[in-house]
Amino acid sequence: MFEKLKKRWEINSNLQLILILITFSVTGSLSVMVRKPIFEFLSISSDTNLVIRIVMSIIIITPTYQILLLIIGSLLGQFRFFWNFEKKMLSRFSSKKKKNTMHKEA
Repeated sequence: MFEKLKKRWEINSNLQLILILITFSVTGSLSVMVRKPIFEFLSISSDTNLVIRIVMSIIIITPTYQILLLIIGSLLGQFRFFWNFEKKMLSRFSSKKKKNTMHKEA
């Protein structure tokens, strides 16, 4: 399984793989932790409508995750990997937007 990841991510070192996996896990946890004080600041609580809480969670967590991924990745010496990872992810989103726009025009 780890060899598959190394091949897919075009890395050779087990240490680099470990640093990348640590970055993903720390970033995921931190991005969810950031949501709580923002919710408190915006007075969003368990009494707030569930749909609003879900939408706000997505709005807060998604960009926070992207930024933290670059920061944590940089601290662990993996900036180049995560910079390329971010560019790939953003290009997938923009490709879908372009495809959807092209379908609407046709």
